[in-house]
Amino acid sequence: MSNETVNKSPSFKDRVIEARESFSGKSLTQSQFQEAWAISGIIHQEIQKNGSFRDPLTDYSHTYARTKKFDAMRGEAILRDIYTGRYGQSMNQTREALMDQEKALIASPEKQTETQAHALNAAESVESMIKEGSTQPFYKAYDTASVQLASDLKITQIGAKALMKDAYKNTHDRELYDHGKKVEEAYHKPVREAEIASRKVEKLETQSRTQNRSMA
Repeated sequence: MSNETVNKSPSFKDRVIEARESFSGKSLTQSQFQEAWAISGIIHQEIQKNGSFRDPLTDYSHTYARTKKFDAMRGEAILRDIYTGRYGQSMNQTREALMDQEKALIASPEKQTETQAHALNAAESVESMIKEGSTQPFYKAYDTASVQLASDLKITQIGAKALMKDAYKNTHDRELYDHGKKVEEAYHKPVREAEIASRKVEKLETQSRTQNRSMA
């Protein structure tokens, strides 16, 4: 990325100003704006994850408007305006960009090969994350790998997970989920059980010390 490109990228401050100066943003109090800004980020994450925003937008519009002097329809319009100001595109444009990218990766044979290799690397990284370091459960390692792959390919997280599962199955002739759970059982579960046992002992010792001080 060139310095020119970096310099042209809007800063956090620029995005805040853009959202604050939007049609809806101008009429909001500071607390109303901050709340709408926070919700816009949540909706953005939902689009990145599932490629959908309708249900969360409806739910948050009602929640947002519940304590305000406007209805859910107005709440939705506000959230849409703040989102557009913050991200430089509408919710639907964000969704369509992700969908278009997924289609583009499938349409080109060259891109398919490269994408499958990338997805396989991501899928195979799950085992290492479960086993190494402090260990972690399968669901967490799987989520971490899919988030990174989705970011790299500029697609949805659910799309990234589908690519990972297919690439792993085609290469290893087994399901990523089934193998991941076996690795979790062998490596993470013993560590987790030891941590739970240690906490129970610590809790009992703390309770015992407290009782002894109260009786002294």
